[in-house]
Amino acid sequence: MSWFETSIMARRGLAQGKAGTTHSLTEAVQGKYHYTLGPYAEPVLHINPGDLVTAETHDAFEGKLQSESDKPSELLNMPYLNPQNGPIYVESAEKGDCLAVYIRHMKPRGPQPCGTTALINEFGGLVGTGDTALLNTPLPERVKKVEVDPVSGVKWSDRITLPYQPFIGTIGVSPEIEAISSLVPDYYGGNMDLPDVGPDSVLYLPVHTKGAYLYLGDCHAAQGDGELCGVAIEHPTVTTVQVDLIKNWTFKWPRLENEQFYMTIGSSRPMEDAARIAYRELVRWLAAEFGFDEMDAYLLLTQAGRVRLGNMVDPKYTLGASILKSIVGQAR
Repeated sequence: MSWFETSIMARRGLAQGKAGTTHSLTEAVQGKYHYTLGPYAEPVLHINPGDLVTAETHDAFEGKLQSESDKPSELLNMPYLNPQNGPIYVESAEKGDCLAVYIRHMKPRGPQPCGTTALINEFGGLVGTGDTALLNTPLPERVKKVEVDPVSGVKWSDRITLPYQPFIGTIGVSPEIEAISSLVPDYYGGNMDLPDVGPDSVLYLPVHTKGAYLYLGDCHAAQGDGELCGVAIEHPTVTTVQVDLIKNWTFKWPRLENEQFYMTIGSSRPMEDAARIAYRELVRWLAAEFGFDEMDAYLLLTQAGRVRLGNMVDPKYTLGASILKSIVGQAR
């Protein structure tokens, strides 16, 4: 039996883990990709809880960096990055519900080398930026193209091959009233760049508007913790997700579940505030639904909690706080 059959999504979702109709969100069906997450764009799909969506995502640069001789400053137009598929309208979704997104499959698409990473002026974790203003001269621009294969991996060089570990860098639902850049992570999800948001995981997102309005894109083939220079191995994909709805399950920040652990996700600056958000939400989740006293959960996470750094380069930083299911299970 797959762990998914006992997941929160399968136990509490309206579809009870059963797959419904599959919808194909090709480039042609998508048409215009979006650079904000908000309630004002017309939905490209209407789906029912349990339905699957197979989306043709662009890379973060919408394919504009084709060669290692390209200069990002000449070809990219900030803030028009991280093009998003969607919005996808989920029938019956209302404010106060939870949208559950099970990431089933991801695979690269397009001609090789389809993977791209780059050094971009005033962007990254070890350089001066608009927020961390320094007088230093920007680092030289650089583009690196790599072959990406689900089996053989990411060919970094003749000597180094990285494992193919895909995940969705930007995924979220619409805020209630704002339309917010797809470069920004926050309470609705967004540009979290968290490597755990990959195949065989379930992301739980709080719904803020009727229909939820799900967006996704900015898929990565590989990324280290922190996305240090600001650009992972960006690549276009065919990504398949199964979407369900959990009625009247209300919380503030995204949550994630996979076979091994439960995770809560926080985004903020400074980084310690993102960690505080994530851990506070995990303490409250353990107390609300897993039989812990809140102070006991606080003490337990001090000994057994884990932190995953998503990004340390975006307008807000993202961290995930988690605890192993095997530990939570001992308390039941």
